[in-house]
Amino acid sequence: MIFSSLWAACSAFAVLGRDQVLRSLLRRDHVMHRWEDRASSFAIPAHIVTLFEYRRKSGLMAALTTRLNRHVTALRACRRCPNMASGPVSGGAVISRVMLVGQAPGVKEPILGKPFAWTAGKTMFKWFAEILHVDEDCFRSTVYMAAVCRCFPGKTSAGGDRVPSKDEVANCSEWLAAEIKLLLPALIIPVGKLAIGQFIQPVPALTDLIGTKRTLEKFGHRFDIVPLPHPSGASPWHRIEPGKTLTKRALETIRDHPAWVNRVGRAVGRKPAVATLWRGPALGSW
Repeated sequence: MIFSSLWAACSAFAVLGRDQVLRSLLRRDHVMHRWEDRASSFAIPAHIVTLFEYRRKSGLMAALTTRLNRHVTALRACRRCPNMASGPVSGGAVISRVMLVGQAPGVKEPILGKPFAWTAGKTMFKWFAEILHVDEDCFRSTVYMAAVCRCFPGKTSAGGDRVPSKDEVANCSEWLAAEIKLLLPALIIPVGKLAIGQFIQPVPALTDLIGTKRTLEKFGHRFDIVPLPHPSGASPWHRIEPGKTLTKRALETIRDHPAWVNRVGRAVGRKPAVATLWRGPALGSW
């Protein structure tokens, strides 16, 4: 009898101990799962990643804007070439993946304060309106406009525009090099033989060049170029065949280039709506 009672008591304690062990194990398992769940929640939510990425890129864009504004200010103050007839002409600090490089301003551009502001510009912007489907204001605000020389060289004794000297081209090439290194354009559009010659030497015949796309590396940066003939009224090349067809082909190549399609805004991207980023009160602290 006593033995039976003791056995029953031991069995009861054993069962109780087993249940406690099981409960303990279950609790530990539950805690582990909770910690695993909590650990998995440590992954940064996609909307927070987007916000951080936007903030980071916005900071980079702000720094680039500051540097480009300083560059343009210094450019406009340049007086390195004493034989030039005007000060530098600039298209302004436009951040873009596309850069247009002209030859040199004419007599009207320094007065009007922008490149391609007269007859040649009217022809060129007509091309862009017809094939690229952008008007002059849109082009100027979305493409960085540079040139081989930024100052008007003056007139020759015969009355034509003077061709810049090699020293003048070399002086101004430092500005162009700085712009390419700063903006890292994916597409450069040189307009006219003098501009084309800054990227390709020797300059081929226009019939072998216009309408083509070439990939080059210059100033430590790799980019595509699509040359255009100069739209000057003095040259009939772009108005007669094969120049007319080749010019249209070049413009279509520019239109279809990925850099043209995404020429502005891609460096930072569009800012997402605040409501999709964070609904809490601490948004301003990010």
